[in-house]
Amino acid sequence: MGMRILNEALRKMVNAEKRGFTKVQLQPMSLLMVNYLNVMKSRGYIKDFEVFEPHRVGRITVELQGRIKDCKALSYRQDIRAKDIESYKSRILPTRQWGYVVITTTNGVFDHEEAQRQNVGGRVLGYFY
Repeated sequence: MGMRILNEALRKMVNAEKRGFTKVQLQPMSLLMVNYLNVMKSRGYIKDFEVFEPHRVGRITVELQGRIKDCKALSYRQDIRAKDIESYKSRILPTRQWGYVVITTTNGVFDHEEAQRQNVGGRVLGYFY
């Protein structure tokens, strides 16, 4: 169920961007979704987000910036080693200049560049560009 929640939230963000909205509300929320949004915020794809009622069902309000072209969560989380990240990235993303692959590791949730810098592997959550 957690994977479906993340995928539905990301699709909602992409659809809101295509329609030209500046804010979108995501509900229900999960801690994994918050970590994914932190990666997107650090890379400049969203302006900010705010979490309401995190201990109950909760909701997240995201301020969009207009940079997201596509954003997906993978339903089958594939294991990936640190040395295979570059080949996986070139297979998934449209070009070398755009986008990030989001990976969950034992150290936290990172994009592919940070995971390569720390030389850790993990499971692929999804990607955005």
